[in-house]
Amino acid sequence: MSSLLSIRPDSVSANQYQFLKAHRRHHHRVGIARFLLIAVFLSLWELAAVRGWIDVFFFSSPSGIVKYLYQMFLDQSFFTHTGITLLETIVSFLLVTLFSLLAATLLWYVNSLAEVLEPYLVVLNSLPKSALAPLLIVWLGTGTNTIIVAGISVAVFGSVISLYTGFRQADPEMLKLIYTLGGTRRNALFKVILPSSVPLILSNMKVNIGLSLVGVIIGEFLAARRGLGYLIIYGSQVFQLNMVITSIIILCAIAMLFYKLIQSLEHHYKKKY
Repeated sequence: MSSLLSIRPDSVSANQYQFLKAHRRHHHRVGIARFLLIAVFLSLWELAAVRGWIDVFFFSSPSGIVKYLYQMFLDQSFFTHTGITLLETIVSFLLVTLFSLLAATLLWYVNSLAEVLEPYLVVLNSLPKSALAPLLIVWLGTGTNTIIVAGISVAVFGSVISLYTGFRQADPEMLKLIYTLGGTRRNALFKVILPSSVPLILSNMKVNIGLSLVGVIIGEFLAARRGLGYLIIYGSQVFQLNMVITSIIILCAIAMLFYKLIQSLEHHYKKKY
């Protein structure tokens, strides 16, 4: 998109150039509106805390959060807890992406297997994953492995269903052409299914990164001594609301960072193809 917006006026028609200028102005207005929205919210929150409209013991304040975040940088606990959560989320996300892609491919390749397993996948996807956490602790103990498995369990079943459904909706005319020319199911997979499903895979990854982060936090609630999930639980137990809200804000920043990275990858693919 940025390459389109940087086109010189003499390289496109006047109408195209005006459209690109209007499109860029629209994105600028959206960005400004987003900034103003969060600025107004933070200002009202700080004003309410200063004027005593809210109890800072329960609701904290932006200035209190900034002070606590600065303290986290000084004692380096920010890097410890954030780094642990980042590592667990990335590992969970990569494993979910790999496993769901392989599983969806296998289900598409072997129709009889899909007919047998599809209802079980639906049931497992609808199961509240927090209910599995105590079992994971019993089976795997407390620690990083349990948290990573918790992160995987939240995202993997829905991801497999989504990818498999997308594979089944590939262009039937293209598949018919492959088979008419003597192609095999393997040819159809690598020539039609996977190439046409790249946008679906990237979109699925945007969902999975958020779900993996949710699963990791659920695991840290129950089976961790480090990480942002642990800080949230510990802070709520000792009524350190600055710790709790700061940890939540860091989680929001992490989720936004991951989303933007995958969105950039998606934009790069669309621009290239």
